[in-house]
Amino acid sequence: MAAQSKLMPTKEQIAQLASAYSRHRPLVQRGLTVSFVFYVVISTYRSFSARPAASPSASSKRKGKGKETENSSKPRVAVDAVFYQRLSRILRIVIPSIRSKEALLLFMHSSLLIFRTVISLYVAALDGKIVASLVRAQPLPFLMNISKWLLVAIPATWTNSWLSYVQNKLALAYRTRLTQEVMKQYLGDDADPQDLKVFYKLANLDDRIKNPDQMITHDIQRFSTHLAAIYANVAKPVLDVILYNYQLSQNVGAEGLVLLTVLVQASAALLRALTPAFGQYTALSAQLSGNLRHTHSRLAEFSEEVAFFGGEETEKMLVEREYSGLVKHENHVLTKRWWHGCVEEGIVKWLWGSFGLCICAIPTFFKLPGVVALDMGGRTEGFVTNRRLLLSASDAFGRVMYSYKDLSELAGYTTRVATLLETMSDVRKGKFEKALVSSASIEENAKILRGRGVIVESDEIHFENVPIVTPNGDILVRSLSFYVKPGQHLLIVGPNGCGKSSLFRILGGLWPVYGGVVRKPPASQFILIPQRPYLSLGTLRDQVIYPHSKEDMEARGVTDDDLRAVLEVVQMENIIEREGGWDAAREWREALSGGDQQKIAWARLFYHQPKYAVLDEATSLVPPDMEGMMMDYATRLGITLLTVSHRPSLWKYHSMILQYDGQGGYVFTKLDAERRLALQQEKEALDIKLLEVPKMKARLAELQEIAADRTRL
Repeated sequence: MAAQSKLMPTKEQIAQLASAYSRHRPLVQRGLTVSFVFYVVISTYRSFSARPAASPSASSKRKGKGKETENSSKPRVAVDAVFYQRLSRILRIVIPSIRSKEALLLFMHSSLLIFRTVISLYVAALDGKIVASLVRAQPLPFLMNISKWLLVAIPATWTNSWLSYVQNKLALAYRTRLTQEVMKQYLGDDADPQDLKVFYKLANLDDRIKNPDQMITHDIQRFSTHLAAIYANVAKPVLDVILYNYQLSQNVGAEGLVLLTVLVQASAALLRALTPAFGQYTALSAQLSGNLRHTHSRLAEFSEEVAFFGGEETEKMLVEREYSGLVKHENHVLTKRWWHGCVEEGIVKWLWGSFGLCICAIPTFFKLPGVVALDMGGRTEGFVTNRRLLLSASDAFGRVMYSYKDLSELAGYTTRVATLLETMSDVRKGKFEKALVSSASIEENAKILRGRGVIVESDEIHFENVPIVTPNGDILVRSLSFYVKPGQHLLIVGPNGCGKSSLFRILGGLWPVYGGVVRKPPASQFILIPQRPYLSLGTLRDQVIYPHSKEDMEARGVTDDDLRAVLEVVQMENIIEREGGWDAAREWREALSGGDQQKIAWARLFYHQPKYAVLDEATSLVPPDMEGMMMDYATRLGITLLTVSHRPSLWKYHSMILQYDGQGGYVFTKLDAERRLALQQEKEALDIKLLEVPKMKARLAELQEIAADRTRL
């Protein structure tokens, strides 16, 4: 007991300690306040800077050879260093310089946020004065304070309206900048000498982006909106926490502020630990929504084929499967949001509210050093002001907590947008990720896939030992060699899937060259006419001159009368009056028959007059006399034709033939159309006779049986 009494401080020691603390309390207050400011900034930074994602080693274990499992294909979403790296790259796009319009809008937004906080501090003090004048029964001060309240409402309402306006303008500016950058990479740019056809390669040569249309429209819009809002949801609450708590510390003492901070941070750590991965949920929701939209768009695109096959039930099953997956995920997210909302409101609103009330009561129940005694009105004024400040600080801290959820959702959209930008960058460099066929793993085939050929610009077309390889690694021809000189039309024949269309895609620069040497003119000197031509949205004139505009047409010195002459060649001049003139706009794919669409495509060829034209069954719906007329006219214009067709009537217009056997082999030689046609006719005649052989044999057996019966009689 004696030893214990020695450890206990005496009353004199306690009094001396209290006296020393009272003398140095202003310095202690300043130290605690400065420490609080640093603590808020550092803790906010740490809470946003790193929440670990799934380890890469764990995800790599789920990957199989050549493909990934379903889990590993999910987007990696977390508020971590990767997120900030991606966000930093996108910020350099949406805010290109400090003198840009976006930087000016951001400065205006920041100024308005600070001004609104200053108004809130003034209103908190004014609230206390209004209540104090009521308690003291002072009508004149009460009316004066009410007048101040009405006057401060003018800048307050103006500021709130401007904040909403500037934030929406900022989101629109972000979206415009980002969309312009994406479209420049996606569809090319006039300033870029390379014509990389990224939009084609993204859809056909790479598997990472399934629905670029949704990412360019919906995901960029949602990302821009969240990015504009996240600044106000993070910077403003942090500023409010610092200013409100600083003012509160002046009223109730920094000691109470420290105690409140400890209690709030302890409960905030619990809340943060219970917060689900909303960012990953957001990214997955966007992906599932995109899959559902893609399924619906495919149904609209191939509605005729589905209708002919009667595939409604199958398509309905596919749509319902995608929708069911989306609904299941959304229900899961709603459940998570429900219980998280209960915990969040219980802690932020009620638990922190009780902490605040206790802090507000400190000046009433305790005598603070250096604070003079107050009457009933003074205590009421202090309590109301402190409570208003505390509620504002609590709301600000709650918004800081909520902002992590907003930041997680921003991380989800950042992942989607960054994936689009990174994939387009890889495609522009010739890096593709595509699921390969099993034969691609064979060493001989893998060696071909690892190789790269050489493309040389030339007036002629010349392939030297070039492999024909599909995007999924299927090698159709190991080494193809042929040439086409200007004016020397080439006919290409062979069974389906042998590499006829693949050859055209290499010529057009759409597919990579895996070996050998390709000498060819630039892609601008080629025009493709497929069996089902592409008709753009626009006027009748636009269909003929596509992809030129009317201004481009006039710059070339071409008039509408010249276009009419082109349509006369394909016997389509009557369409001008029938459809209402050159400026008539229709859904031309539905307004024109298949044969008329092919004629429009030929008219487009005669307008552009390129050096080479690739015809892929381009006359299958045109009468034979018309196809001959168009072939002759193309020859007179100096257009060299590379034709895929099974019509023997077209052979006489070609001087060379490239024939695939469908087994990886081919024959390239001169085409003797008359001899080949004679052989074809002889073959068809023999085929007809061979079809008659079984009937003849059956008839012979019949006659022999009848003769045998007569002999027996």
